[in-house]
Amino acid sequence: MRRAAIERLLPAAYQRAAGPGSVLGALLDVMEALHAPDEAVLADVDALFGPYRTPDGFVAYLTRWVAMDHVVAAPRADAPLPLPVGRLRDLVAHGALLARWRGTPYGMRTALELATGVTGFVLDEPPERPFHLVVRVPPAAADRLALVTRIVEAEKPAAVTVEVVTAPADPPSHPTPPEPGPSGTGPSEASPSEASPSEPVPPEPDVAEPAAGVASVRAVGRAHVPAPLPHDPPEEPS
Repeated sequence: MRRAAIERLLPAAYQRAAGPGSVLGALLDVMEALHAPDEAVLADVDALFGPYRTPDGFVAYLTRWVAMDHVVAAPRADAPLPLPVGRLRDLVAHGALLARWRGTPYGMRTALELATGVTGFVLDEPPERPFHLVVRVPPAAADRLALVTRIVEAEKPAAVTVEVVTAPADPPSHPTPPEPGPSGTGPSEASPSEASPSEPVPPEPDVAEPAAGVASVRAVGRAHVPAPLPHDPPEEPS
């Protein structure tokens, strides 16, 4: 608050005594200087609570506001974050979406993909083991099993047991060598006139439509979050 604004709040007798060089005038100057840092913070206070505007040191604190602090759980306060700050910002930005779908396969997959930056998590429910969930971690996220386990334990329903396993890596595919042409020096190529006109053209794959009653989810912030798959439950989680 400026000195003039503070002075207008004083009684008339004090205002007359707050002239230049007076003791009261010096006190008002000190008060203005003390208020300046706080007013600078309040002028831009909304940036502290924006996931992509807040300082890096404040992002972990915001995870408590959206019930995602289990992601940054660490034995020591000075321990480094288990994931990059950018992914932590994505989790905070999608905190409301994750809270809405908590306890569902879509919510667990979304939280795992946002935290690790890896897709391909598979959730299996063995028919011979009711109320049991097997989470298969893709090889690209195998080095973050501790983080994945914390997220799975927090996102699963309370009455469900869980098992986190690493999915086997796909074996490298060996390309088939092309057949030699008539001269034996290279692959055979058929001209457009020699191509069989009766050969069917493979249809383009159809894009899966969301299930009835499931609204598409718009991406928030910088991370891309897919809409719930058709096999995901359309009802609100309990």
